[in-house]
Amino acid sequence: MHDGNQYRERIDDDWSELKSLGSVFDKISIMSLTVSKNGTYVFDERDKVGTLRYSRIVDGEREAPRPFSKEINTGKWTAHPFIALDESYIIWDSERRGGFGGVDLYISFREKDGSWGAAINLGDKINTSGADSGAKVTPDGKYLFFNRQVSAKDYNVYWVDAQIIETLRPNI
Repeated sequence: MHDGNQYRERIDDDWSELKSLGSVFDKISIMSLTVSKNGTYVFDERDKVGTLRYSRIVDGEREAPRPFSKEINTGKWTAHPFIALDESYIIWDSERRGGFGGVDLYISFREKDGSWGAAINLGDKINTSGADSGAKVTPDGKYLFFNRQVSAKDYNVYWVDAQIIETLRPNI
C-alpha cells in the first residue's frame, strides 16, 4: 500500500510500519502511485502537475524516475496514472485540446518496440463535460473505476466493464 513516497507491506492480517520507497524518491512529493507486476512505479507529483514519471527495476536495482514521452505528458494538466499489471497500457487524466470536458481520461498502449502509443481519449461513454479522473482497473481486469464530477463540489465513483479498454486497443 503506497502513501506518497512511502509504503506498507501486507503481513498476514496486518500492515508493516511505513517504509521509504528509496533515496531517489526522498525529494519527490508523490500524489498518486501505481505499480505493475514487474515492480515498475508510475506516478505523478503534487508539486509538478503535468508530468507523469516511471521507475523500473533494472538488474535488481530501482532506477531513478524518468518522465514519460510527449505521447503521455502533453496538455495543460496530466495526473492520476494507472499502469496495467502487465504494463500493456497506461490510463491517466489530462486537460488537453479535443476532449469532452475540462479533464478527460486517456489511454496509451505499449507498442511492439516498447514505446508508448498516441494518447487515445476514452470517449463519450466515459468522459463528460465535467472532470473525469482517477481511473483504476480491478486486479482481475474486469472493471474500470473512475471519478466523475457531478456538480461544482461533488464527485461520484463510476464503474464500467473493462472490456471498453479492448475496444480502444489498436490492431498492431
